[in-house]
Amino acid sequence: MRFIIYGAGAVGGTIGGRLHQAGHDVTLIARGDHLAALRRDGLTLGSPAGTAVLRIDVAGSPAEASPRPGDVVLLAMKSQDTAAAVDDLARAAPEGVPVVCAQNGVENERVAARVFPDVYAMSVMLPATHLRPGAIDANATPLTGLLDLGRYPDGVDDTAEAVAAALAGATFDSVARPDIMRWKYRKLVMNLVNSVEAVCGADGRTSPLPGLAMAEGEAVLAAAGVEPVSAAEDRARRGDRLSLRPVEGRRRQGGSSWQSLARGATTIESDYLNGEIVLLACLHGIAAPVNERLQWWARRMVAEARPPGSVPPDVVLADIAAAGGPVPG
Repeated sequence: MRFIIYGAGAVGGTIGGRLHQAGHDVTLIARGDHLAALRRDGLTLGSPAGTAVLRIDVAGSPAEASPRPGDVVLLAMKSQDTAAAVDDLARAAPEGVPVVCAQNGVENERVAARVFPDVYAMSVMLPATHLRPGAIDANATPLTGLLDLGRYPDGVDDTAEAVAAALAGATFDSVARPDIMRWKYRKLVMNLVNSVEAVCGADGRTSPLPGLAMAEGEAVLAAAGVEPVSAAEDRARRGDRLSLRPVEGRRRQGGSSWQSLARGATTIESDYLNGEIVLLACLHGIAAPVNERLQWWARRMVAEARPPGSVPPDVVLADIAAAGGPVPG
């Protein structure tokens, strides 16, 4: 089994690097300066236990990676890039290639399933940092991450079990789950805070904004008839398996959306996180002013090339109140 990791950023690069270190056949697909650095210098994968430079096969496109029968493709790009990636993959991949969505949000599987018959959802709990080309810090110990997966929309098969076993032998904890989308919806609720961190920084994390965003998300999912696993189940799954530690003195400053702004990205994933809640609210005739305004602020940060954390939480809270949202006491 060869693993093609399509999107070799923080999550994809870490998964590919760990699988490579465990002896698996891996090809990374990257682009731009990151692709050039990987080809020239290899992947520098740091962790609390030390740093390794890994010479992994790397390609600039699915066509260059030449997918073949027996391969498994892991999609690890941001959700806003999935549709174009799936289109490129479909042009190059053999019929029936398994596609695993190792991504946040719940839309990627729907996009992939329009084209590929064997799609798998993965709930990604993997704190990693990618701020410079060719280098990734995997920030957790003793495990690198929790990567549960299952068939989309539900079920488990031999491929899911085989992928979980490979990951479990590569410093991850991975379980094949028939109800994986319930776990992904729980992760969606947690990821509603990504835009808070990106817009307001550390002050946002300690403000009322995370609680407001998640409470509204829970209410919208309930109105839509979506039942995620409980927060208690999620806490029990995590336990003390993931502990964040510095990598050569570098502490993790922010999550994936924060990192997008720090790298100067021209897009951000909030449309598929907060925007998913806004969409569901619209479809069910209810309002979601907290997540709607957070989505708007995240998009504005990109449009104006603002650095992460440059908007005070009080400004966003006042905007939410003006839109008819809750006013914290």
